[in-house]
Amino acid sequence: MISRFIKGSLILAIVFLIALVGAFIYAYQEVELDADQLINYSPEVSSEILDRHGNRLAYVFKKRHRLYATFDELPPRLVEALIATEDTSFFEHSGVNPDAILRAIVADIKARKFVEGGSTLTQQLVKNKLLSSRKKLARKIKEAILAMKIENVLTKEQIIERYLNEIAYGNNYYGIKTAAQGYFHKDLKDLTLKEIAILIGIPNAPSYYNPRRHYKRTLNRANAILYRMKSLGWITEAEYRRASKELPKIYRTSLSQNIAPYVVDEVLRRFKGKFGDIRTGGYKIYTTIDMRMQKAGREAVKAGYDRLLKRYKENPKKTNLNGALIAVENKTGDILSLVGGVDYRKSAFNRVTMTRRQPGSAFKPFIYQTALDMGYNPASKLTDLARTFQYYKNGKRRIWAPKNYERDFKGFITLREALVHSRNLATINLVYDIGVETIRKRLMLLDVKNIPKDMSIALGNLAISPLKMAQIYTVFSNYGHMIEPRLVSKIVSKEGAVLYETKPKEIVDFTRPEQAYLMTSILEDVIKRGTGKKAAVKGLELAGKTGTTNDGVDAWFCGYSPSITTIVWYGRDNNRPIGRRATGGSVSAPTFADFYRSLLKIDPRMPRQFPVPEGVYVGEVDGHKELYTKISPLPRPGSGDFLDEGFTPPPPPKNAGKKSEHNGSGREKEGGGALPLDDGAAEEVESVQLSGGNGSENFDSYDRTGGEIVDPLHPPHRPPEKVGEDSGSMF
Repeated sequence: MISRFIKGSLILAIVFLIALVGAFIYAYQEVELDADQLINYSPEVSSEILDRHGNRLAYVFKKRHRLYATFDELPPRLVEALIATEDTSFFEHSGVNPDAILRAIVADIKARKFVEGGSTLTQQLVKNKLLSSRKKLARKIKEAILAMKIENVLTKEQIIERYLNEIAYGNNYYGIKTAAQGYFHKDLKDLTLKEIAILIGIPNAPSYYNPRRHYKRTLNRANAILYRMKSLGWITEAEYRRASKELPKIYRTSLSQNIAPYVVDEVLRRFKGKFGDIRTGGYKIYTTIDMRMQKAGREAVKAGYDRLLKRYKENPKKTNLNGALIAVENKTGDILSLVGGVDYRKSAFNRVTMTRRQPGSAFKPFIYQTALDMGYNPASKLTDLARTFQYYKNGKRRIWAPKNYERDFKGFITLREALVHSRNLATINLVYDIGVETIRKRLMLLDVKNIPKDMSIALGNLAISPLKMAQIYTVFSNYGHMIEPRLVSKIVSKEGAVLYETKPKEIVDFTRPEQAYLMTSILEDVIKRGTGKKAAVKGLELAGKTGTTNDGVDAWFCGYSPSITTIVWYGRDNNRPIGRRATGGSVSAPTFADFYRSLLKIDPRMPRQFPVPEGVYVGEVDGHKELYTKISPLPRPGSGDFLDEGFTPPPPPKNAGKKSEHNGSGREKEGGGALPLDDGAAEEVESVQLSGGNGSENFDSYDRTGGEIVDPLHPPHRPPEKVGEDSGSMF
């Protein structure tokens, strides 16, 4: 009877054991999917945005800021400190430590609640990555099963690597590498023993042991870890004493501090949806920005903004004044500085790339370059007299009578002087002489959108971004070749593979080098004695043009040195006038000068003189020296006509055009901007007609290359040579 009972009990126990083993095997197989998240570990890793020299501009991430560290990057002392603190028998067990579990069970029974976990390092990793932190029996069983599953697949080194990259260290730092750089501004290999102990102690209670808020408490925790290491014989008494006395410096600045937010936002916008989420792939994104020049640009824009606030007595908390700057390397198109606004904290809107404003007179050089390429010379005479135009809007006849900013007339003025002093009427008459359609076809090569089909083109009546202005101004600064601006040079994956790389790209050959140099010489005079005198910088040759739109709504200065092109803009975000007498020459030119003074300090060896290309000569007309080329010969003395084709130019002198002598008033006033129709709606012109001695004539349909010459002062000129039509795209 007894033996039968024993036999039955034994069978029952075996059945129970089999069922238990079966349930365990089933559960073990069921957690395979969960375990895969650790076996094939691929956490979100912060990406790093760098300048052209490898200096960090910012870290970008989605929710968790994590920098990944491989096991080989972990100092041996750091691994020892971790094992000594969290799981001394880590290298002996298979994921679960029975002795620790028994001790925990006894402690829990005595307390009649869960007070001790008995978890191994592997179990802690499973809990942090895959399970909740609530102490429930079901969770503990699953945790143990997952730990054994992980240990069966991964090496001990792989488990430590995952643990130290997954764990939280407070202040949104995830991973030991992130915490080391965040708290100590150090790489892992440079950490002291005390700093290692501090980092190992934080994850136990990140808020409680936050070294920024509870420094003394953090030190006590670190010293306890050091004592544990000494007790195990893993450090000497001398090492313990020396480390215990150390007081490491804790940095309070955020590791994710963004020192170029407009740049970072533009990078993220540019690559949104590419390479997955650019913020979480652990990429190194190399921009073309120079951190020093970025700082110089930001300070220059802020200084100009402060001058405006003082000038117009405005409260910085209430004003809607703003400014922007972009600087591009002439030869490469690399964007060296991009300042999208005065204060990113007040407005993240990027006024360099996302806004389109009227450039006013800053657009005139492209009209004048077209004239030069058709055979005009800087000494060619233009008519600076009033003309009245009639046009029809909504079936009603209206009159446009443009004026010079100075409200006067010069009669006849050379092309050079007209641009140097930004004479509106001379420009309008030049456009009439050349023909609007000829200019439009020419400007289309620059990939400029919405070019006006009427005379308002003469005064820059179109919408364009500072970024686009920087691009098209490289036509002059790069000796006729327009360069595509680029912000990102390459992107490297966390494995070190180059995923994206760009090279400087010339978009179009707009004109010849010698023709572009003629314009540079004129724009140098704009700064030396024209509307842009406040842009001058001692010891550096600069060329540029002011731009001001109606009522001072937009104030521009667009210019360049022999190596860098820079666009400066100021205005109000609500498109209202800046203030009384706010012009590009008075508002933006000083910022341009401030920026280049800083550049000279940053790089004293930067090129300071414009090289003179072949094919540029110096001659004399009406008692003044002037530059000329084969395409743009000198006019006959006392007229606007050209010299005979048989004229033999003298040999090119040294430094041609560097010391040319020109007369001019040197006044700081400049031409107004967009065409001022009744309510400023210049873009709505449907047709414009010239009213003159011979009646009205539609200037858009007039043939400027042949037929009758209506204005005997302006003979027809050769159309510019055909150039490539590949206009490219931004970036």
